[in-house]
Amino acid sequence: MNPPMINTLRINTSNQNGFTLVELMIVIAIVGIIATVGYPSFINVSQSTYRTAGQSDLMAFAGAMERHKLANYTYQGAAASGANTGAPTVFATYSPSQEGASNKRFDLTISSMNTNGTEYTITATPVTGGVMADNGVLVYFSDGRKAWDKNNNGSISADEYCWQC
Repeated sequence: MNPPMINTLRINTSNQNGFTLVELMIVIAIVGIIATVGYPSFINVSQSTYRTAGQSDLMAFAGAMERHKLANYTYQGAAASGANTGAPTVFATYSPSQEGASNKRFDLTISSMNTNGTEYTITATPVTGGVMADNGVLVYFSDGRKAWDKNNNGSISADEYCWQC
């Protein structure tokens, strides 16, 4: 008769826990590469979103200017203290207007008005030191033209008369 089979259990005496230094360095390198590639893309998307909010606020500001003209038959006096240019009283002075002033990204102003009060130019200027600081001024003209000083050189060239260029 054959003796019964005895199952033997192998016991692993090596006790390995955790990761090796090489494995940790590889993971750190991969995370670093992903962060290096992803962060600039995140910044670009964020700035595009903030610029769109600024454009929306400029359009709402233009609507407020139109309501002011309907009530007064002129755009004159829409700025603070009844002035024609400067910080508006007909709309919030910052953008995005739906957030607190401490989070503002653009300062909204009435930058020019003709002498008889029939035409205006309003601007959204990036806040100094903010996330949009070097992103260029957004401009809206009373005749419906829109401009974005994309290269941030202080003047608007012919190819910058759009908000999506």
